[in-house]
Amino acid sequence: MQLKPEQVDAHLRKQLAPVYFISGDEPLRVMEAADAVRTAARLQGYDEREVMTVQTGFDWGSLMSEAGNLSLFSQRRVIDLRMPAGKPGADGSKVLRSYAEHPPEDTLLLVTAGKMEKSARESKWVQALDKAGVVVFVWPINTQEFSAWIQRRMQQRGLQPSPDAVALLADRVEGNLLACVQEIEKLYLLQGEGVVDAEAILALVADNARYDVFGLVDSALSGEAARSIRILQGLHAEGIVPQIVLWALSREIRQLAAMAAAVASGQPVQAVMTRYRVWPATRKSMVTAALQRLPAMRCNELLQHCARIDRISKGQAAGNAWDELLQLTLTLAGNQALPDSARMEQVS
Repeated sequence: MQLKPEQVDAHLRKQLAPVYFISGDEPLRVMEAADAVRTAARLQGYDEREVMTVQTGFDWGSLMSEAGNLSLFSQRRVIDLRMPAGKPGADGSKVLRSYAEHPPEDTLLLVTAGKMEKSARESKWVQALDKAGVVVFVWPINTQEFSAWIQRRMQQRGLQPSPDAVALLADRVEGNLLACVQEIEKLYLLQGEGVVDAEAILALVADNARYDVFGLVDSALSGEAARSIRILQGLHAEGIVPQIVLWALSREIRQLAAMAAAVASGQPVQAVMTRYRVWPATRKSMVTAALQRLPAMRCNELLQHCARIDRISKGQAAGNAWDELLQLTLTLAGNQALPDSARMEQVS
């Protein structure tokens, strides 16, 4: 069964298929569709998740081995298979077709991939996944659809934008959905819910003096540990809740993990950043630096750290969320230890 990205949520409210394949050239929409599947699975008791990334030398037999292993700790689990290149090769095609013909019980297979050519979308292994479950092809949003998408996204956040505000924001982000989401979140943090006009958008552009979560992300990506600490301290002093900081960091780390996996599979760094719409030269330099010091495995460890912080922030695990956010930020910036000039208790 094939679905459009906007149909995924409604489908998941009704049922959960044993196989999901999500592919496309718009990283944000692929990411959000996959997140929706993971969330729905978790709510239905799929408590265990095994992440597998297809890169050079990947052993496709490990997928079938994992599918055949019985978990001692969870009756239901998710196999999260990531194919940045979108091409499983001959061996992978056979394994995916075999899996789709006899999907194991109490196991959900989630496969995500980058852009695929028409011939690949019509291949037998894709048809097999389609027959066994759900296939979602994500297409870039065209110019005519972009303004409507921005308006819906702002309304979901409780914002009521004027047509001029939507047009101004669309012009500013130049079709970059990830950048647009960041701007909407920043606007929400600065003014909360309510009416948004063009003047509010202009004020958002001009407001560079205030500490914000996106400045923290950029600073950490650039490897500026000391500045990252100062920004984090400023956010804490301003009363920003840790969940918002975690949201910004985890979103960036998730995209970084996907790009790192793509690079590890042999794709050129510049091509990967173009696909993930990392456009401004300054942003390209900081993302390139981050990719050089954080391989895919390290990025996945950071995502696990994010999950732990999320539990701590909700009172589901012991610890101090701000302490953990500081360590996460330092690790993202390339520092494993806290500098002597800034002690942990200053943020706690």
